[in-house]
Amino acid sequence: MKRRILGATGISVSEFALGAMNFGDFGSSGNADHADAVGIIHAALDGGINFIDTADVYSEGESEVIVGKALKGRRDQVVLATKFALPMSADANHAGGSARWIKHAVEDSLRRLDTDYIDLYQMHRPDYDTDLDETLAALSDLVRAGKVLAIGSSTFPVERIVEAQWAAERGSHRRFLTEQPRYSILSRTIEEAVLPTAQRYGMGVLTYAPLSSGWLSGADPTTRVRARIAAGQFDLSEPANQAKVTAVRELAEVAQDAGMPLTHLALAFARTHPAVTSVLIGPRTREQLDGLLAGADAKLSDDILDRIDEIVAPGTEVNAADNFATQPPALLDKRLRRR
Repeated sequence: MKRRILGATGISVSEFALGAMNFGDFGSSGNADHADAVGIIHAALDGGINFIDTADVYSEGESEVIVGKALKGRRDQVVLATKFALPMSADANHAGGSARWIKHAVEDSLRRLDTDYIDLYQMHRPDYDTDLDETLAALSDLVRAGKVLAIGSSTFPVERIVEAQWAAERGSHRRFLTEQPRYSILSRTIEEAVLPTAQRYGMGVLTYAPLSSGWLSGADPTTRVRARIAAGQFDLSEPANQAKVTAVRELAEVAQDAGMPLTHLALAFARTHPAVTSVLIGPRTREQLDGLLAGADAKLSDDILDRIDEIVAPGTEVNAADNFATQPPALLDKRLRRR
């Protein structure tokens, strides 16, 4: 598998990264069989992947435990990334970007991962209640202590990405060297500002949800969405989701004409953007992993990319509700918009 340099970190990573969100007791979509999950991780490493991404919040830490088990004896071969900031309990102090929480969160992750350092430590979501100067100062301390080698952000809006870069410069802190945004054929809004900004600051980009939470998996979308009707992005009574059904069927025809499965078309599309360093894949089974790895070398011609642009225009998305995680407080809480 081909590799790329992860932004200004100097670290060489595979074009596919293994996302570990589905490892652990993650409801019906999780793989709680530790031995099987470890086997999938080993198969991914044997298949050329050297980059694993997890988070403290995935299955309440169980994902990190599984990754730690899988890396015994292989830690030095792997670029290991994890994340902090999403709530780990009902206690408001067990989340966010405060120095107090970061100090505890990193030690918990190191223990669960059974390692003495993390290659890439990412802030899972913005914390609008904590000054970025405090967050970056605490993370810089971790780098100086050797517990973390590089730091990054995840699902940050473009203005927060820029603000973090400025805060690092003003405070002489370590800066975020990576960003992890949602990106797929059906969700292309980051092409407008996030990806160009990441390029401008020399940030590596690790994208997630290339299959758009299963919409681009190749399964009949109407069948798949009925199984997950509780989630807004799968509610077929929403016109925007009906538009996704239409788009997926048109994309399936494009994939057929390109001579590849829809999944390979989707992964190749995400890898094509010059700002993207590595694309996260999140298999739950060995069969899923093998199917995704088979598309590692898939390439899209300009004609195919032009047809994709006709179905979903650059910089747009089919359903804005799919990007709920990027909504800032000012849009989520009406009290912040009214005197």
